[in-house]
Amino acid sequence: MTRTEVVGETNLALACAVTCSSESANGAGSQAVDGSESTYWQPLGSDQKDDNLVWLTVDLGRNFSFNKIQLKLASGFISSYRIRYSHDGVAWRDAYSRQTAVGGIRTKEIAVFPRVIGRYVSLDVMLFDPERDVQLIDFGIYEQASIPSGPLLDHLVFNVGGMDYGQDDTLAMQVNNHAQLAWRGILTDGSEADLTKAEFALSSSNENVMSVNENGKLTSHQSGITQFLAVVNLDGVTKESSFFVDVFDSTEWVVDLSLEHPSLVCETGQPAFLDMDSPFPALHVRTADGMTVQVTLVNVTADQQMWTHPATKFAAGEAAIFTFPGEVREAGQYRINAEIEVEGGLTYFDAFYFTVQNPQISIDGQSRIVHIGENGKLAYVPDFKGNQIIDFSNCGYGGGGVAIPEIAPVISLEPVEGDNTTHIQDAIDQVAAFPRSLSGFRGTILLKKGVYPIDGTLRIMASGIVLRGEGHEDGGTLLYATGTKQRDLIEIMGESAPCPLTESLTSITDLYVPSGARTIHVQDASCYRVGDTVKVLRYGNERWIHAIGMDAIRMRPVTGGTVQWAPFQLEFDRVITHMVGNCITLDAPIANAIESRWGGGAIMKYEDEGRIEQIGIEYLRVVVSHDPSILDSRIDGNEGTATYMADEQHAINCIFLDHVINAWVRNVVGYHFQHALVQVGRDTKWITIQDCSAFAFISVITGGRRYPFHLMGELTIVQRAYTETARHAFAVDARVSGPNVFLDCESQKDYNSSEPHHRWSVGCLYDNVKGRIHIQDRGWLGSGHGWSGANYVTWNTSNELVSQQPPTAQNYAIGHVGSQGKPLLPSPYDQRLRKEAYWESFGSHVEPRSLYIQQLQDRLIQPNLT
Repeated sequence: MTRTEVVGETNLALACAVTCSSESANGAGSQAVDGSESTYWQPLGSDQKDDNLVWLTVDLGRNFSFNKIQLKLASGFISSYRIRYSHDGVAWRDAYSRQTAVGGIRTKEIAVFPRVIGRYVSLDVMLFDPERDVQLIDFGIYEQASIPSGPLLDHLVFNVGGMDYGQDDTLAMQVNNHAQLAWRGILTDGSEADLTKAEFALSSSNENVMSVNENGKLTSHQSGITQFLAVVNLDGVTKESSFFVDVFDSTEWVVDLSLEHPSLVCETGQPAFLDMDSPFPALHVRTADGMTVQVTLVNVTADQQMWTHPATKFAAGEAAIFTFPGEVREAGQYRINAEIEVEGGLTYFDAFYFTVQNPQISIDGQSRIVHIGENGKLAYVPDFKGNQIIDFSNCGYGGGGVAIPEIAPVISLEPVEGDNTTHIQDAIDQVAAFPRSLSGFRGTILLKKGVYPIDGTLRIMASGIVLRGEGHEDGGTLLYATGTKQRDLIEIMGESAPCPLTESLTSITDLYVPSGARTIHVQDASCYRVGDTVKVLRYGNERWIHAIGMDAIRMRPVTGGTVQWAPFQLEFDRVITHMVGNCITLDAPIANAIESRWGGGAIMKYEDEGRIEQIGIEYLRVVVSHDPSILDSRIDGNEGTATYMADEQHAINCIFLDHVINAWVRNVVGYHFQHALVQVGRDTKWITIQDCSAFAFISVITGGRRYPFHLMGELTIVQRAYTETARHAFAVDARVSGPNVFLDCESQKDYNSSEPHHRWSVGCLYDNVKGRIHIQDRGWLGSGHGWSGANYVTWNTSNELVSQQPPTAQNYAIGHVGSQGKPLLPSPYDQRLRKEAYWESFGSHVEPRSLYIQQLQDRLIQPNLT
C-alpha cells in the first residue's frame, strides 16, 4: 500500500529526507519524522542565537496535496512559526503562519489551512528565548478530506458600541446594564466569512458578574471582572476569542479626587517635584454621595498648616475645584489633606504630595529622591500620592540596631562516636526546661571543637536557647549531616502562628495609604492601645488583579500549567507605637499601598503565645554527605554538556525557622545542601542572618533548588553573606509582606538570579549586593509567577540588574554599576509593554554608601513616629 492510497490517514512526512538549519549530536533533523515519541530534532545553540530563527525542511519525494500540519514539541520558547511549500525547493509560497502570543504554544500544535500542493515543506520557527532548548518530536504532514478546499476561517473580530475588542482589551460596563455584541469572521484570504452556518459557544467566566445569551447580549449584574469567551466552529475549523469585562458600581467610590498642575508629574512611583515660585496644585473633587469635604495645605518640612478651606457640603454627583492662593516660596515637602465626612457619620481621609527642592543645596553624587537633607538625615521625595522609598531600618534582631547578645554556656558537649542527633537533642531539651532570665534567655549549648555526625534533625522548640560552636574554620565545630533522608538539619519552630482576634477587626478609612507610611486612620480604634501587636491587612480584589494583568498571564510555552491569580491579601505584622483618636502609628512602615478601590484594608489585633523568641545558631561549619557517583549533565549552548554532582537524597536545608521572632544565625558555613543554608518561614520577624556562607550545592539544577538565603517572613536582614553555585542566591518568596534587607552580600557562579521569586512580594532592599538581580514580571514561569516584586529597592548594586515597574507600584534601581540585563518581558510571545523601574545614577554608586545603615542611624538618633 502506497502513501497516496491512504493519504487521508497517513503522515506524508514519515521517514522522508530532511534538511535543517542545524542539528545537535542527539537531536538529528531526521528524528522529527521518524515516528518515534522518544526522539526529537534539536538545533544547535549557536544556530538559535544567530538570528533567533531555526528551520527544518522535508522532501516528500514528489508532489502531494495537504492541508494540515501537526507539531509535537518537547520544549521551545517560540514566538511564531510558518509553514511554506515548494514544487522545486527554489520558489516558495506560504501555507500557514501563526503568532503564538494569541493562544500560546502547546505541546501539540495543529495547523489547518486551505489545501496546497508541494513536494518540499518547510517549518520556520522564530524563537523569543534562544537560550532555551527547542525540541521537535514530530513534524506531521496530512491531508484531511473533511476540510474544504477554499479559504478557511482565520480569526474573529468582536465589536461593542463601535469598538473592537481582543484578548488583552477590557470593556467597561456599569452594574445592571446591557450591551450588544457584534462579530465578524475573517477568512484566510482576508474576505469576510459567512457565519450563518457556524456553531457558536458564548460564555462568561463569571456569570454572577456578567452573563451573555446566544444572541450576544451582555448583561451586567454585579461589580467585578469577568472574561467573555467565544468558541466558533466553521467548516471544521475552530477559533477562539476573548476579552475582559469590568463591571463597576459608581456607588463603590466614596469620592473622586485628583490633582491638577501643568508641570507636576502625577504618576505612581515618579517623584512629584514642583519648581520654586510655581502656583500651588489644584484639587478636583467629584462626589458619589452627599458629604462634607475639608481641604488643608500643609508644609510638612516646616510642620506648618498653610491654608485651610472651610468645610464644604456637597450633594451626590457634585464637583468642585479647591485652589490655594499665591505661589510656592519655600523649599520642602508639602501635603494636601482631604477629610471627607459622608452623610451617616463615616469619615474618610486622603492626601496628595509634592516637593520643592532648594536650588541652593547641592545633592551631587546622591539620589534626587532620597539624599542627606539640611538636618543631616535622609530626605525623601515621594510621588504625588506619598509613595516613597520605605525605611528598612526596623529589619533585624530586636527591630534593627540591637546588638546580638553573647549568652553564656550552660552546657558544653564533646562529640560522641556515631550519630550525635540524640546527644545534642537531649542537651537542647535539657536547656529548654531551664527558667528564662530577665533578658529572656535560658542559656547556650556549646558544641566543642570536633566532628558531630547527625543522621536526623535537631529541633529547638522553646525560647531562649542558643546553639554555638567553636568556629566554622577548619578544626572548629563541624556538624556532618549523614544519611540519605531529605530533611532540615536544624529546625527552630514555635507551636503556632499568631492567633487573630477577629472581634477587633476595624476598617482602614484612608482612601489611600501610601507605601512607606507608618500612620493609618481606622474606623474605630477604641479597643486598641499602644503596644498592641496587630496585623495590617491589605486587600487585593479581582479588579486589582486585572489592573496588574495577572488574570491574563500567557500560557507557559509547550508545557502549559499557567494559573491566573486570584484575589489575595497581604498581612503586615506590626506593633502600635502611638495613637491619637482613630489615628494609629506603627513601628515599621507598610510596604504596599492600601487603596480603597482595590479592596482597601483593615487592622486586627492578635495573640502571640505560639511563637518562640531569643534563639541563636552561631559559629558552626556544616557539611552534607552525598553520593558523588550520581551525576547529571547541563547543556552548554546545545554544543556540549557539563557534568555535575546531582544526588538529592540528603539534607535539604541547614536551618529552617518558623513561628519565631527575635532570632539570629551568624558565622555559619554550609556545604552541599540541596536548597538553603537558611530558610525563614512565613510567621517570623526580626531575624538577623550575618557572616554566613554557602558553597557547592549538590542537587539537580532545576526549580525549587539552590536558594541559599530564602526569605518568607518579615523584617529580616541578611548581611555580609556569600554564596556560590546557587540558582536564586538571595531570594524572597511569594506574597511576602516585607520589609526585608540583603546588605553587603555577594554571589558567584550563579545559575540564575537573586530575586523576588514570584507573586507580588513587597518591600525588599538589595543594598550593596554583588550578583545578578532580577526584579520583573516573570510571566508564565513556574505556574504563573507574574509580577514578582513591588516597592523593591536596589542600592549601589554591582553585576547585572533587571528592574521593572509593576502597575500600581514602583521599584527603584539607584546607583547600579554593571550591566542592565534583558528582562523576560516584553517579548514577541507577549508584546504588552512593561515599564522600566525608577532608574537613577546608572553606572555610578551614590552616597550614602548604604541606605540601610543611614536609615538606621537616622532612626536611632531620633525615633520616627510618622
